[in-house]
Amino acid sequence: MHRAYRHLGSFILAVAIGAPLMTTGCAVHAYRVYDPDHHDYHRWDHNEEIYYQEWSVDTHHDPHRDFRNLPPDDQKQYWNWRHDHPNGDRDHDHDHDHDHH
Repeated sequence: MHRAYRHLGSFILAVAIGAPLMTTGCAVHAYRVYDPDHHDYHRWDHNEEIYYQEWSVDTHHDPHRDFRNLPPDDQKQYWNWRHDHPNGDRDHDHDHDHDHH
């Protein structure tokens, strides 16, 4: 009987430790970025990251540098480039009243 409880306790402990580790990789990290020159918001997610990587390679920028850490002139360059490479209406967030950054 004690042996069964010991295994149950080990199982519960393993689940308690493992559950956060298994779900961490599945989390979606997205945020909104305001483009002041074009007066719109963009959802920065995996899709936007792909465009950013392409822009970085095309323009010889460091693709590992976080967009938010780019100088304002480089951010402006990116948004100009990005507006010339649209992926449809889904990349813009038209809820201008929701989040003013």
